[in-house]
Amino acid sequence: MTKRSSTPADAVLVAIDMSKHRQEVLIERPEGGRRRRMTVMATKTDYDRLSTDLGDIGRPVIVGFEATGNYHRTLAHRLLSAGFEMRLISSVALARTREALHNGWDKNDSKDAQVILHMLRMVPPSVTSIRSPPALATYRRCRRRTKPSPRPRPRPGIGS
Repeated sequence: MTKRSSTPADAVLVAIDMSKHRQEVLIERPEGGRRRRMTVMATKTDYDRLSTDLGDIGRPVIVGFEATGNYHRTLAHRLLSAGFEMRLISSVALARTREALHNGWDKNDSKDAQVILHMLRMVPPSVTSIRSPPALATYRRCRRRTKPSPRPRPRPGIGS
């Protein structure tokens, strides 16, 4: 199920900007220092390598990502099955935060990963914790129902 929760102080934060062929990953340790940046291709071997790298950290890991089409589903399922805490970030909240932080509309993958990391630190109400693959599917189904139709549908009895 989905649940709102706070970020533990000793957790390693991982921000992933999803796209069709590759994912930009930004890893931040709680003690500070340099952030680790990775590019992960959309293949099973790269997903397994990322999961192993995150598991080797030895601390709680919180992974934040933005749902983009269906591209996020395979990596999210892989990381959930490995036992990582996942946080789904609202696309609208991400766009508004990016505009506020960077004072403009321009966008790129590394900048989006930085904004996701910022949002993980702040834990706004637009960040939802995903506990299991069915919860991810339920969240997407609810989002699909609330989205407006791209074109207006004709209503019976009006204009005919």
